[in-house]
Amino acid sequence: MGSPRRHSGRTAADETIRFTVSLPASLLAELDRRLVDRGYASRSELVRDLIREKLVEQRWARGRQRVHGVLTICYDHHQRELADRLIEIQHEAHARVLCTTHVHLDHARCLETIVLAGRPAEIEDLALRIAGLRGVQFARLTRA
Repeated sequence: MGSPRRHSGRTAADETIRFTVSLPASLLAELDRRLVDRGYASRSELVRDLIREKLVEQRWARGRQRVHGVLTICYDHHQRELADRLIEIQHEAHARVLCTTHVHLDHARCLETIVLAGRPAEIEDLALRIAGLRGVQFARLTRA
């Protein structure tokens, strides 16, 4: 097979292709409600995002490919030894920490985002270990 055609710096795989989808009226009505609720400009934008979301879920479910995630945590920075444990867990992890962002919310609470790369199980293990620490008030892993 030859190399993909190029169109203004994009590969042929990046071309936008129109296709028709048939949906029951009730499903289309639900799609349109989501379109309005989420502020999408068009059905196409919403459908593209739904497809991308499903592809990310499947990649994580297969568990073999390298994936990325963002762990968001909120914690009490007065909790004794918590900051040291957070750093220790990140250094020990099989998942790779790409970067962190640390924000002081108020006198007692910090918000941190930790961008991660690795296999799904490695990232989820790190997220669970951090979420379970005494003083962590909120933890959510976003799969990307």
